[in-house]
Amino acid sequence: MVQLLRVHGSQNAFFILDQTQLINPLTDKELVSFTKKITDAQNGVLGGADGVLVVNHPTRPGSTAQMRVINADGSEASMCGNGLRTVARYVAERDNLTDFKVDTMNASLRVRQHEDLAPGVPAFAVEISPVKFDRTALPFDNLGHERLLDTLVPELYPSLRFSALAVPNPHLISFVSMEELNGPALEELGTRLNSDNPYFSDGVNVNFGHILGHNKLFVKTFERGVGFTNACGTGMSATSLALALTHPDTASFNKPISVYNPGGMVKTILHRDNYNYWIELIGNATFTHTLTVDEAALHAVNLADLRKNIVESNESQAYQTFVDSLPSLSI
Repeated sequence: MVQLLRVHGSQNAFFILDQTQLINPLTDKELVSFTKKITDAQNGVLGGADGVLVVNHPTRPGSTAQMRVINADGSEASMCGNGLRTVARYVAERDNLTDFKVDTMNASLRVRQHEDLAPGVPAFAVEISPVKFDRTALPFDNLGHERLLDTLVPELYPSLRFSALAVPNPHLISFVSMEELNGPALEELGTRLNSDNPYFSDGVNVNFGHILGHNKLFVKTFERGVGFTNACGTGMSATSLALALTHPDTASFNKPISVYNPGGMVKTILHRDNYNYWIELIGNATFTHTLTVDEAALHAVNLADLRKNIVESNESQAYQTFVDSLPSLSI
């Protein structure tokens, strides 16, 4: 028998599958099939999820584990900040560690245990890097620019200014009014740029940021491979950096930025070392359910067996108490 976890970071929900605990790890084809079925909102398990986080043995020297991110649609993301926090907690508890590195698709990233956000709300801090601005890193084309940084782009949307950066997930960012945040533009852009289009050939995560004050903002994301999500860790990190670069009077480096989202709140800290930018993302790593199942059911994607032995924790209630304590932003 093996155990899966259902987890969330800022209510960005995932299942964690530790392949190192399996006799026969799932193949890539099996992982895609497993992810599509277990995460389905209507017919999956526990109301579905945004993806599956796969824990493997490390692939680079000095790391403790590898994380792969399989989105709900079966595509693979290069990184996931909210997911990395939950994987960091899982590996920390599995191996009795507090500070270590996890391999992602493009980098080995430092993770560390952080003080709890609130009673019963464990938190981890994770590195978000590398940061790139050139269009080939995202990639984008046919927009008349080599990079976007607070740039008017009429091909995308009238009147809005856009910044684009990879962290390494590709992100398109616009700072908007409250009316624009709640209007149709985000869904329109997200849908268009994540289907066949002449601009972002691999799709892109689209983020709308609303500035609330100094070192304080709200971020709403249409996530590539997922759609609207409660929160996107790399999106909140990229938007924080874009805020400091394009609105320097409203954000500071090396000091915590409060980033609110539909799923709660995280902190980001912006760094610039050796001419390179990186971001520290600090937020909850909540385990909501433990699923115990025979390994054969994973290969067969037997959802009935996956539903048989589920134990719920009390961490969801603790996190909701934390969210309820946050100031009302009328977003």
